[in-house]
Amino acid sequence: MGRVSVALDQPQQPRSRAATGPVPGTPARVSRTRIVATIGPASDSPAMVEHLINAGVNIFRFNFSHGTLADHARRLDTVRAAAERLARPVGCLGDLQGPKIRVGKIGSGFRPEGPGVELAPGDEVVIDPDATDASVKPLDAGAPTPAVGAGAAAAPQPRRLIALPTDYDPIAGEVLPGHRVLINDGSIRMLAVEGHGRALRCSVTVGGVVTSRKGINLPDSRLSAPAITDDDWDCVEFAVNHGLDFLALSFVRNAAEVELLKDRLAGMCPADRAQSESVLGSGTPSYIPVIAKIEKPEALANLEAIVDAADGIMVARGDLGVEMDIAQVPVAQKRILDACDRWGKPSIVATQMLETMIDAATPTRAEASDVANAIFDGAGAVMLSAETATGKHPVLVVETMSRIIQAAEARIDETPMRADPPAVLQERRYFTAALAHGAWHVARDVGAVAIACWSENGGTARYLSQNDFRIPIVAYSSNPRATRRMSLLRGVTPIHTPPPASGRLSDWGDRVEADLLAAGLVRPGDAVVLLAGKPLGRVYSTSTLAVHRIGSPTGGYRTI
Repeated sequence: MGRVSVALDQPQQPRSRAATGPVPGTPARVSRTRIVATIGPASDSPAMVEHLINAGVNIFRFNFSHGTLADHARRLDTVRAAAERLARPVGCLGDLQGPKIRVGKIGSGFRPEGPGVELAPGDEVVIDPDATDASVKPLDAGAPTPAVGAGAAAAPQPRRLIALPTDYDPIAGEVLPGHRVLINDGSIRMLAVEGHGRALRCSVTVGGVVTSRKGINLPDSRLSAPAITDDDWDCVEFAVNHGLDFLALSFVRNAAEVELLKDRLAGMCPADRAQSESVLGSGTPSYIPVIAKIEKPEALANLEAIVDAADGIMVARGDLGVEMDIAQVPVAQKRILDACDRWGKPSIVATQMLETMIDAATPTRAEASDVANAIFDGAGAVMLSAETATGKHPVLVVETMSRIIQAAEARIDETPMRADPPAVLQERRYFTAALAHGAWHVARDVGAVAIACWSENGGTARYLSQNDFRIPIVAYSSNPRATRRMSLLRGVTPIHTPPPASGRLSDWGDRVEADLLAAGLVRPGDAVVLLAGKPLGRVYSTSTLAVHRIGSPTGGYRTI
């Protein structure tokens, strides 16, 4: 405790309001959009984690769908140690697998090219929860397969009966004839024919290679799978015991599923209810803020209630693009981000943002545009998955995303600022939210270049982030967990430090001035808006706003 990073966010590029490149002596640009990176085998060494933090990662995602809890504990220790060495508050997000239906184990020997079994159009597939491995048997001579070339004769393609194991017991009773059965994010497509005992017989319409543990999507079927599985509850207990900062709930269908997790978390750690409610909370308090993943059509139908119940939202476009018409996914993304904006909730856009950089050193033009358009739509954070977990260029991909963020935000800075705070906050008339919105007007009117607040549990920082500030928001707190959770708030740079020993606001104001000057965010004569209350370090104390001129012996909190 007591150390502080004046580097603020990385990477930084000097700027002025009119400049597009580095200009000596002008303030540094601090990115407002957060970067979430998935940690995995390609990125879990101590040196790599430090490089990723310095490249711009604000939050590391721990994907509970892969690896053991022991693996996650080891990686968590690595992230915490790296953040401590760099004196940077870095959040850690645990991503629950949820009721994901998967293919079971598929042994070797089915195809000479490698693991897995290849399905062809016309094959019949039996998905069987009682099977322990895949099997392939000849069926009969089926319909001819078209040959290549105009007028070419069609060659008969022998059909096969292929058995695939699955981990979902009630599949035969819940998938009706004619329902779609999709494997591996929809790249393999089948139609259900009939249930036979506990097994489901399907006909392949679009083939491909199926390997072990590939996901199965059933977009036409109503499933009885619980929102949170037994394995998920084990991961929740792990998250609580190891102090994770966020939990992402997968395959959310309605607000009740979010409340179920929040209620259980509140019961597991009731002493921290007030803290979570201040940092990101809404409604029922929870020990760990819950991020609801929108990836099913049912969730879109219940969107407003889910956004209200959750502490944040993830636009999980992978399964969403399988479960619904792919053409509707961009429209759904805009709907979801608009709802987050109205409710003042943090948002994350995820899946395939820079997918080609798993192997390539540069993204496609479409991927760069995708990241930028998510930011233009109002995303507070963008996420990397396999790009950093298993890809060849983890640091390069984060640096690339940082550059795209900087370019997109520079374009946003050329557009008019929005004067209205989130609609729901206006309706509920929260005191600190009103103070934060007042700070926006003051900052605009005096031409402030930064805003600083003391936000012990993150509440003031959260309300500030919900306004359209185009300047850095620097939030101080003596609560290490709160500073890590503030890493998800758009535009907020959290700093973990104890309050001044004197307890005087003037001493804290001196500290703010020194930090901002050292970081290159201000110059002498610049205006900075300050928000705090007395005593510093106590929750729910923010009650004052002041304007401070850098280098001025008066004004601000100089006399308090």
